[in-house]
Amino acid sequence: MMILDVIIPTYNRHRLLRRTLDSLLSAELPSNLRVRVTVVDNNSADATRATVESYAGRFKDGLNYVFEARQGRSFALNAGIASTDGDLIGMIDDDEEIDKCWYRSVESMFSQDGIDFIGGPYVPLWGADQPDWLPMTHLGAIGWIDGGKNVVPFDKTYPGILMGGNAVLTRAILNEVGFYNTNLGRTGARLLAGEDDDMYLRLLAAGARGLYVPDLIIYHYVPPERLTKSYFRRWCFWRAVSAGVIDRDRRMPVVYFGGIPRYLYGEAARGLSEVLGSMFIKRRTESAAVFSSELAVWDAAGFFYGKHFCRTAGSRRVKAPNSQNGGRTARGDSKLNRLAHD
Repeated sequence: MMILDVIIPTYNRHRLLRRTLDSLLSAELPSNLRVRVTVVDNNSADATRATVESYAGRFKDGLNYVFEARQGRSFALNAGIASTDGDLIGMIDDDEEIDKCWYRSVESMFSQDGIDFIGGPYVPLWGADQPDWLPMTHLGAIGWIDGGKNVVPFDKTYPGILMGGNAVLTRAILNEVGFYNTNLGRTGARLLAGEDDDMYLRLLAAGARGLYVPDLIIYHYVPPERLTKSYFRRWCFWRAVSAGVIDRDRRMPVVYFGGIPRYLYGEAARGLSEVLGSMFIKRRTESAAVFSSELAVWDAAGFFYGKHFCRTAGSRRVKAPNSQNGGRTARGDSKLNRLAHD
């Protein structure tokens, strides 16, 4: 029997977390897959703990609560990984719901030999109407991922990366490549979001075999506040900052000028030209294209800032957190397991 530990990092989203937990309870469970769920409370100030406790009985002995005081998604993921011991580690976010076939997809893929990790599509659950200006070139800003209808390998030809909000990895491969980079995760107002990129690059460098699985579906809630141009601008800038930080250690196989890939200058120049042109010629039918051009400028600016000015601390490779380190790392709570039997 395979043991899958599903890790959910969460911060002040107890209402959305209920929907996530409900979906985990509703999904079809294969007979040869045992599932345990670990919610990592990343220092929430809302009713997160009470919410997890209220679900303990429904999960029987399969729900655990872990508290991680250090702010940041990477810290929370690492705490969840360190607090579990299953041979498979699944990761979803607290604003997602898994499809009813999600577990079956996991069981089917890892029944094959030589699979180290899998990922799948993100289907949006709109919290407001989809805006006309939404650029299809930057759907990652709202977590809308569609890699097609076929199972394809994650490799250098795949037009994307393994996103950590819908990913399942073997513990063996994580022990080999290391845990998530805490320098690159989102903390406070800094929307650094390169921990998934960094992990994906390390997986490929280690020769890990991964598959994009179209049936491994999650439904991702898109709140109204993310359907604004200001959010897209911030997201693009900080995503590019993350890429610039990563580029300090891993240069791309392209031509550079001033420490920046030359193609970014071209994209930014074309984008700026398109935006300036749109100020004089109103083209409503091309509003999404014009905004996409503007975001190319933010991409270049963010990369430049990340490469030359953004300061981070700590090592690039992250080892397993030490649970004895002053009580600041992951702390599991066996109370929930006791509640399940009351």
